[in-house]
Formats: sequence, structure tokens, C-alpha cells
Amino acid sequence: MIEIGAIPPATPELPTIDQGTFWRTLGTRATGMTIVTARSDEGPVGFLGLSATHVAADPATMMVSIDRKTSALAGVLSQRHFAVNFLDAAAAHVATAFGGKSGLQNADRFVDDEWATLATGAPAYCRALGVFDCLVETVVEHGNVSIVIGRVVAASSRADGEPLLFFRGKTIEGLRRPD
Repeated sequence: MIEIGAIPPATPELPTIDQGTFWRTLGTRATGMTIVTARSDEGPVGFLGLSATHVAADPATMMVSIDRKTSALAGVLSQRHFAVNFLDAAAAHVATAFGGKSGLQNADRFVDDEWATLATGAPAYCRALGVFDCLVETVVEHGNVSIVIGRVVAASSRADGEPLLFFRGKTIEGLRRPD
């Protein structure tokens, strides 16, 4: 048994998989599409955050993995906050804008009447199925990403709506239910 905090015994060198295999295999997991946002000194920033997930309910904690090349990382780290916005099925245009496929950048992706400001200052998508407003507590550097863990200070959710999903490289608008 390994004690918490102990260094595990050395293991033989194991092979690693290539990035194509990694992404293809990860793509077999359907995930709700999220936009992670923050308010930087230059204005609102955000990115399509398919890795956003919960860490714990007590204390309420969320985690996002941010590639170091992502321009929003500086805003998240400098302002020490972020919001996780769970997109509804009608928000494919938002996912496209924040996924870098629309040609829009930075504040141009934040259409005035679609966004509000949360307690931390982070932008919230008004039609989101749910939003977690978080204060940054821990940042772990790993490979080419910063793993950012935040304590949830506020949350809101809608009782209606369908999710916008990502599965096998495609966006799926809503749940497909058998008749």
C-alpha cells in the first residue's frame, strides 16, 4: 500500500501513445461543451473548455485545463477567477466563436446582450444551462497545460433546455432520445 504523499516505487519504462490515438480515444467520450471565461485587464477572455470538470462538492471545486498557448490563461491567472458556462443546444455559434473557428478574437466573441457579469467579475453566458463562478486556488503546471483548480463561490442553473455536446469530433445539439 502506498501512503498519501509517498513516492511510488519505480516502474519499468512503459510505452506512450501518440497524440492522434489519444485524441481519437478521448473523442469517444461525449462531453458537454463549456466556455471558460474570465475578465482580464484588457477585457473579457474565454475559450472552449472541453476539459472543465468538478473536483469535489465539499468544498465545491471545479478544475479546468488550459493550454499555455491559450490567450485567456493570462486573464485567469492575473485576475484569479474563472467561470465555467455549460452551453445549451442553441449555442453552437458560441462554441464556434470560442473554438477559434469564426475568426473572432478576444472581446469580439462576447456579444453584448448574451453575457452578464458574475460576482468574481467573470463573464457568464446568459443562456447557459449552468454556470459556476470560481476563485482560483491552485495551479498545477503539467506538460503544456496549466491545471487550474477553483473554489466555487456562486452557481446558477436553468431547469429547461438541452445540452450542446461534443462527440467524435462533432457538435451535437441536444439529446437524441428514442421515440
